[in-house]
Amino acid sequence: MIIDIDGLNINYVVEGEGFEVLLLHGWGCSIETVMPIFNLLKKNFKVYAIDFPGFGKSDEPKEVFSGEDYAKIVYDFMNKLKMRKVVIIGHSFGGKISIILGSKYKNIIDKIVLIDSAGLIPKRTVKYYIKVYSFKILKLLYKSCFSWGNKDKAMKKFQDKFGSEDYKNSSGIMRQIFVKAVNENFEYLLRDIEAPTLIIWGEKDTATPLYMGERMKREIKDSGLVVFEGAGHYSYIEDFRRFSIVLNAFLLGGK
Repeated sequence: MIIDIDGLNINYVVEGEGFEVLLLHGWGCSIETVMPIFNLLKKNFKVYAIDFPGFGKSDEPKEVFSGEDYAKIVYDFMNKLKMRKVVIIGHSFGGKISIILGSKYKNIIDKIVLIDSAGLIPKRTVKYYIKVYSFKILKLLYKSCFSWGNKDKAMKKFQDKFGSEDYKNSSGIMRQIFVKAVNENFEYLLRDIEAPTLIIWGEKDTATPLYMGERMKREIKDSGLVVFEGAGHYSYIEDFRRFSIVLNAFLLGGK
C-alpha cells in the first residue's frame, strides 16, 4: 500500500490484529528483509512494515535526510494511521531510527527491539585512519590526473571503484544521505529511552560490532542484551529459531 507522508509516497504493508508493532529495515534493504519477523508476529499482533524513503517502493527524499528526518517520517506515518503505544523493532539503520523515536517520541513507544543496531560511531583504529587518508590522497591524485575532460564523470568513476559497498550501491541523493548517516552519533540519546528495550546482537557482527550492543545495554536504563553466538549482522535471520523464542518471550511474556 502507498500513503503520502510529508509529500513522499511511502510503501507499507499491514496484517493481523491486536497490539501494534512496526518493523524498520536496515540500510540498503526493504520490507522484504523483515518479512520473517512480520510473518512471525502477525498471528498475535497488528504488524506494520514500511520502506524508508529511498528504499524499496518508497519515494526518494527530495533533500539530504538526517536520522532525525527519517524518524520524523516514521512518527508522522504512525500519527496518520492513528497508531498508539507501538512496539518498534529496528534492524541496523532501522535500529538507529528506533533509538531516535524512543528518546524523542516517548508517548507513542511501548517497547523497543534493537537488532544489530546502528547509531553509534565505531571506534577509530590506526588502520581506519590509514584507510581514510589513503582514500583522500588517492582521490586527489585521481582528480588531478584523470579529470581533465569531465570532472564529475571522473569522480563518479573513482567513487564507484574505491568506495565502500554501501556507498557504491547508492547513487544520487541516497549517496549523500549515506555519507551523512555513517557520521551521525546518537549515543547521547540512549539515556533518554524509557521504554523496555530488548537488544539482540550477532557475536560476529562486523558492520555494527558487539561492543556497540554492550554500550547500548549500559546506557539504556530498562534494557537487556541477548547475544547470538556465531551470528553476524543479520543475526535474526541467521538464528531465526532462537530469535523467535527470545522475541516472543519479550513481547508476550507468559501469555
